[in-house]
Amino acid sequence: MRAILTASVAVAALCAASAAAHAAAPAWAGYAGNAQHSAQAPAAAQAMVKIHWQTPVDLAPQFSGTELLIHYGSPMMTAANTVLIPVKTTATGGFHLEARRGSDGVLLWAQPSNFVTPSASWRPSFPAALTANRVYFAAAGGNVKFRDAPDLKAGVAGKIAFYGNAAYAAAASVFNKNVMINTPITADAAGNIYFGFLVTGTTPAHLSSGIARIAADGTGSWVSAANAAADSSMIAVAMNAAPAVSNDGRTIYVAVTSGAGGALVALDASTLALQHKVALIDPNSGSPAWLINESSASPTVGPDGDVYFGVLESPMTHHDRGWLLHYDATLATTKIPGSFGWDDTVSVVPASSVPSYTGTSSYLLFTKYNNYIELGGAGDNKIAVIDPNATMVDTINSNVLVMKDVKTLLGQTAFPGVAGAVYEWCINSGVVDAATKSVIANSEDGRLYRYDLTTGTATQSLTLNAPRPEAYTPTLVGPDGTIYAINNGTLYAVGK
Repeated sequence: MRAILTASVAVAALCAASAAAHAAAPAWAGYAGNAQHSAQAPAAAQAMVKIHWQTPVDLAPQFSGTELLIHYGSPMMTAANTVLIPVKTTATGGFHLEARRGSDGVLLWAQPSNFVTPSASWRPSFPAALTANRVYFAAAGGNVKFRDAPDLKAGVAGKIAFYGNAAYAAAASVFNKNVMINTPITADAAGNIYFGFLVTGTTPAHLSSGIARIAADGTGSWVSAANAAADSSMIAVAMNAAPAVSNDGRTIYVAVTSGAGGALVALDASTLALQHKVALIDPNSGSPAWLINESSASPTVGPDGDVYFGVLESPMTHHDRGWLLHYDATLATTKIPGSFGWDDTVSVVPASSVPSYTGTSSYLLFTKYNNYIELGGAGDNKIAVIDPNATMVDTINSNVLVMKDVKTLLGQTAFPGVAGAVYEWCINSGVVDAATKSVIANSEDGRLYRYDLTTGTATQSLTLNAPRPEAYTPTLVGPDGTIYAINNGTLYAVGK
């Protein structure tokens, strides 16, 4: 079912939304930086000399043995250097959004949310996204809260249900029980937002799990996953997979799932009508690839419009690395896959940032490149820059041609007790700093690294905490060049 409803919002909030069109664009809008998920630093990253400040993003972390299997929402940065942080506050999943001054971490404001995470073996993130002058964050019942003027200690606040505020008010307890947002929120350049949602029971609005849009003026609309894909077997948007927006803003790319396999769909960004779709296929076996709830891989749109999305292999013959699937903008042409994908959102690297590169591509891709020893690999976990338009024979499944390695960097710390293994790189989106020709990445060894693309080495690193196996986290850079990284349930602000 597709439905379009106008959500009631305060007149003052609408005025603020209009004013936001004239405000400066955010330095970091949310997961992977922008609506294309290209993860481009807005300024040259400072040298990694010291931790300026730190603050928990989880006030009550739950560990699985020694592992911290929780996805944390990406911080956001305003153009005026305010960092907005999604925070988990209780063991059972309470949340709030807080604003801190980027220069020193001083708390400016905090606003609670009754958001409830969907059920998953790795706890999903608390979704939030920033537009020019408004921050949105998830609440219960599929609602999205907002706060205007995020740089100020006070600002207009409100809440929007994509299916209508009146409908929510009439049956709040029913919606709170049965509807929940299950992906990061993506904000486009015009101030519209998009997200996936799950429906677990009957609602008065006759909702089915799918994709929602809230326009900058507060108008809500939605389409079920089945109708988005014109396929009744598609039951939901893939858990944790943030929608991506085309470079011209006219199309959104969304991963939908049947509960195991799935499809990538291209929808009209205004109407949510289906434009194109492609089944997600393992390039080695030819079988449907797997979409699993533990992943946080999201589509990336390249500067040329090509679309990249990571999946898990089926059957498990690729050391649990999955594949990075690659399509043209219409999803009609399947292109060269990458050799890792299951829980990574690739970042865009300008070819000029890799001085030794002599190929023909105008941009390259940065990715995690783990090779899990417990699943048949050698434990030689890496990060990599790969060429989307050149091939090499895959090192694991030799009958598959994959994107060619341009540079790789082995993990820097041996994993104790496992011969030949190194700690994994702990990223689901690495920030690309074109100004210094480098990429910033976390490691499970508890350190933050600068991967220098000129030398191909880690030229700087800084210890954040003791080693901690954990679900993967993002890195980002603020407008003053401060580096932000989440490790062990803590956000660190790093610089000179």
